[in-house]
Amino acid sequence: MLYIHMYLQIPESEIEEAFIRSSGPGGQNVNKVATAVQLRFNVVKSGSLSDEVKTRLVRIAGKRINIEGVLVIEAHRYRTQEKNRQDARERLAVLIRRALQEPVLRKKTRPSFSSQQKRLEQKKKRGEIKRSRRSLPKLDE
Repeated sequence: MLYIHMYLQIPESEIEEAFIRSSGPGGQNVNKVATAVQLRFNVVKSGSLSDEVKTRLVRIAGKRINIEGVLVIEAHRYRTQEKNRQDARERLAVLIRRALQEPVLRKKTRPSFSSQQKRLEQKKKRGEIKRSRRSLPKLDE
């Protein structure tokens, strides 16, 4: 059971883990031991998440989600299988926690009359500064 929130847990049956060989430097051990973890979580078929959370999770996950709706997280930060497994699960939990938060809708506001006047005044001053930098045309031609 992966605990996401006080009221939300993901059952182990919805999470697939495969251990793969990690890339990069690691000495003799790197070609023998599969320490990296590839965690797969099917967002579309998950019974633990609501439809709203699923759509937000798909948007947040971006390229980590494939066409079938499976979220793939690869963890190979650590040298041990267990630490990489914990890292992948924590990254999944963070993504789901972010998807649980409903976005705050922006309320449309209008700029005040005085702020509009200040803005126009600043634009005029800036234009005057730029105009004063120009060279004067030659009259003797």
